[in-house]
Amino acid sequence: MEKRNILVVDDKDFMRESISEVLRRKGYDVKTASGGREAMEVFVRELFDLVISDYKMPQMNGVELLQNIKAVNPDVPFLIFTGFGEIKIAVEAMEKGAFTFLEKDDTLLQKIELMVDRALQHSSLITENKVLNTENETLKSELRDRWNYVGCAPKLMEIRRFTQSVAGSRSTVLITGESGTGKELIARWIHYHSPRQVGPFVKINCAALPENLIESELFGHEKGAFTGAIRDKVGKFEAANGGTLLLDEISEMPMSAQAKLLRAIQEKEIQKVGGDDPLKVDVRILATSNRDLSAEIEKGNFREDLYYRLNIFHVELPPLRERKEDIVSLVEHFVGKFNDENDFNVAGLDEGCEKLLCAYAWPGNIRELENKVERAVVLTRAGLIKPAAFNLTTGGARAKPSGGGGLEAGMTIAEAEKELIIKTLEHCGQNKTKAAEMLEISVRTLRNKLNEYALGADEDD
Repeated sequence: MEKRNILVVDDKDFMRESISEVLRRKGYDVKTASGGREAMEVFVRELFDLVISDYKMPQMNGVELLQNIKAVNPDVPFLIFTGFGEIKIAVEAMEKGAFTFLEKDDTLLQKIELMVDRALQHSSLITENKVLNTENETLKSELRDRWNYVGCAPKLMEIRRFTQSVAGSRSTVLITGESGTGKELIARWIHYHSPRQVGPFVKINCAALPENLIESELFGHEKGAFTGAIRDKVGKFEAANGGTLLLDEISEMPMSAQAKLLRAIQEKEIQKVGGDDPLKVDVRILATSNRDLSAEIEKGNFREDLYYRLNIFHVELPPLRERKEDIVSLVEHFVGKFNDENDFNVAGLDEGCEKLLCAYAWPGNIRELENKVERAVVLTRAGLIKPAAFNLTTGGARAKPSGGGGLEAGMTIAEAEKELIIKTLEHCGQNKTKAAEMLEISVRTLRNKLNEYALGADEDD
């Protein structure tokens, strides 16, 4: 097998030679340069599979060298190492295309040895994808189209530009917005437009995890770690290794688990429940929340240090009522989707539909719109959708059933569930704990449903 060629750049002779010796012992061809200008002269003469550089160098620092290297060959992986306390510089390097950054400490050589292998493996995958151009590009195009977002409202265009700029980095992104605004879709868009698109995308719903199983779900467990652990379990972090982990509704994670999550993100390693040795993981973290995490910090429900770790980049999704110019485009998108799924032939909207849809408040946002369009397409099957097929009133709330009961023919499951929750809360004097007991669900689940249906989940009992 052909040897891989690596360029090592550092103005300090001892560090440059130490790194080179470690790599040569592993069988790599290594060239060296004592500064950025010399490195560029060497780089344009030879083909390199990887560049490793210090940040602090005279004349041209590591980030400037990174930009010049990427201008010549944007595909070559670039590792940069920095002194302690230079995180801002490291983040800048990641944004400009560095594969990773490493802090200088006693284990730097071991970390470089590990990350060189990972960077070259990643580069090989990219090369293989280019060789299999037709098949792979078609698949990637399908994935991108599936997880694309529709609309051209100014706020959405701003989000599109922002996510395009951060998708290629390894930084964490916090995505917030009301329930139903498309937070998971944005997360998947970022993944499928990043270098990690060939890796796994793993989602974990923090609101749905029993508190006593969160650590096992996140980090996995060894056989016999606790009663019922009859076999080894791979946690979400390990499953997402080399790809992206989405922490959905992160605000619902109990405080007891937040410290362990923070440690895993900071150290880039996990420890399985019942395990002895830590396991290194290469995972990009995305997180979503329909709550104001700053307010949750004030209430003592969320760790401030975890918030700052997650909130490197922040995407705030607007509710549908603030981007009504996108409603018709979204409807057309969903009509096409449900036509394909059901082999229907719905042609579009009849006169009066657009005015009705734009006058409605959409408390459930895009999720509610999709449900309404599905109902309308199924009822119409062919031709134009009539306004009545959407079952809407302009105030944003469903019309009261004429029979005086809580249910009526044609209601969706979501509408029936919302009606049941409203009636139960009224019966319990708006006491959420009592209502949750009567509905036989947890208070957390009830709050999530109230958020989903815009029924004031954050109001005190």
